[in-house]
Amino acid sequence: MNAVDDLAEVDAIVARARAAQARFEAGGSQELYDRAALAAGWAIMEPGRNRHLAELAVETTGLGNVPDKITKNHRKTLGLLRDIAHAKTFGVIKDDPATGITEIARPIGVIGAVVPSTNPGATPANNIINALKCGNAIVVSPSPKGVPTCEALLGYIHAEFDRAGINRDLVQMIPGRGSKDKTQRLLEISDLIVVTGSQNNVKRAYTSGTPALAVGAGNVTVIVDETADLAAAAEKICASKTFDNATSCSSENSVVVVDAIYDAFVAEMARTGGALISDETKVTSTLWVDGHLNPRALAKDASEMIEVLGLTGEVPDGTEYLAVESTGIGPDHPLSGEKLSRVLTVYRARDFDDAVRLTRDVQLHQGRGHSVGIHTTDDTRPLVLAQAIPTSRVIVNQAHTFATGGAFTNGMPFSLSMGCGSWGGNSIDTNVHWRHFMQTTKIVREIPGHEPAPEDIFSGYWADVGK
Repeated sequence: MNAVDDLAEVDAIVARARAAQARFEAGGSQELYDRAALAAGWAIMEPGRNRHLAELAVETTGLGNVPDKITKNHRKTLGLLRDIAHAKTFGVIKDDPATGITEIARPIGVIGAVVPSTNPGATPANNIINALKCGNAIVVSPSPKGVPTCEALLGYIHAEFDRAGINRDLVQMIPGRGSKDKTQRLLEISDLIVVTGSQNNVKRAYTSGTPALAVGAGNVTVIVDETADLAAAAEKICASKTFDNATSCSSENSVVVVDAIYDAFVAEMARTGGALISDETKVTSTLWVDGHLNPRALAKDASEMIEVLGLTGEVPDGTEYLAVESTGIGPDHPLSGEKLSRVLTVYRARDFDDAVRLTRDVQLHQGRGHSVGIHTTDDTRPLVLAQAIPTSRVIVNQAHTFATGGAFTNGMPFSLSMGCGSWGGNSIDTNVHWRHFMQTTKIVREIPGHEPAPEDIFSGYWADVGK
């Protein structure tokens, strides 16, 4: 198929989606939108299909591990369905007599979603459910390695649609291995685009001329201060760092440990499977090849990664991740960036103020606006971080990977796409969630006038500085 045919194929897919969406909206109801969203949710959560999608994802991408992908597919989808269960996305959603404004929910139309190979099942499912809940159609453009998983997911969704009486054309994908040209066409002719993955795709989204929800890069830094419960912090960091072999953008990449408890925390890391590497060149010489992360070490099980890095016999049996001591931050210090592997950089800070400085420097180097974490029992310190660092989230005393994208034990919306605000070059600073997939029409009625006199507004100002 030549380039012209490729673009015509995308045009035809979006045209079918647009026609299906028009019928979906014309015959719409909250019950219909909810049923479509639940059909897509059960398509990935049904245990046998969930396992197949997880196994296929690991087999075809080489990233992550099957048990954790099963957990991710289940919990991320279940949490999202909980979040949207009572959300009003059809008809009148607000009627305020005081302002005279009535708001009516309206779909956006056709959503174009670009999804990464790191989560080829959970991320498209999340976008699809949100889109359907709000009355939209959606066309997914998976990364080349994620195509088989996305194809299988859509097959399961269409099977559920057939049972539920839903039009299959509401959920489609760009077929084959895809191409930049086909993805670009999708970006240009959709009504809204949602992009999770490479920053190159994010930049293309924001320059496509289509309204975009695109998210920034992660590079999470977590502080462990002298007041922290060290055992609990070490256990949470290990669980988070190793989950799905660190494929998440919310996986810890650096930990900044205050000097007063440094040795004690290193001991706790060792107890939970973190092997300390004092000579960082033992890792940097093999984790990067020709300036790029070594694909043989990316998102692999610990034993395979250790073998690839040439550290077999140099770390204890049962090592779950490598904790690599470093002092450098910036382009010449690759350990200060995102590593997409079971490698955690460890910085030693003089005190809490120094820890804040180091964390800020890492965020300014990479990961602006995404999130940071802190393990502490001092309730004032999260606020210090929130005011000192260019970040959209400060995660307190939690396993970062599980907390940032929504958890059953915090109030963040369940999502696999985290907006990073202007710091990360994004239009949003929240987790991408259902409300981003809906717009409203306002009916505006006249109400009794309320026009203040100038002195009502300026009296305090005039008293301070004169009229």
